[in-house]
Amino acid sequence: MFFKLFGLSGALFAGLSVVLSAAFAHLPQFASGVPSVVQTALAQQQFHALGLLVVGLAMGQGRPSRWLVAAGGLMLAGMVLFSLNIYARQLLGWDAWRALVPWGGGAWIAAWVALAVGLTRKASSQQGF
Repeated sequence: MFFKLFGLSGALFAGLSVVLSAAFAHLPQFASGVPSVVQTALAQQQFHALGLLVVGLAMGQGRPSRWLVAAGGLMLAGMVLFSLNIYARQLLGWDAWRALVPWGGGAWIAAWVALAVGLTRKASSQQGF
């Protein structure tokens, strides 16, 4: 179940990043250029959407581990706390969660660590270690 959730989420967030990139390029409020903070949010969204796909594919290859579930959940949390938070601030002027942006980055860091552990443990268990 989780492998479908993370794979689907990764694909949707990747597609959404393309839609948002095109929209931001044409929005009147960004006529003088897309702010660097938004460009960073888009780049991070694209990169971590691929990370979600990797988590989903890894989980689909065998029995899902708690580490892989944690990796996918943390990547989703990072997406909301970092990228979507920045979009809301820049487009809607909604600044209530500004302080949570670094937590989104931290969630992504933890997600990559959890993915590394999950892949290592999965590989080790298949080899009989």
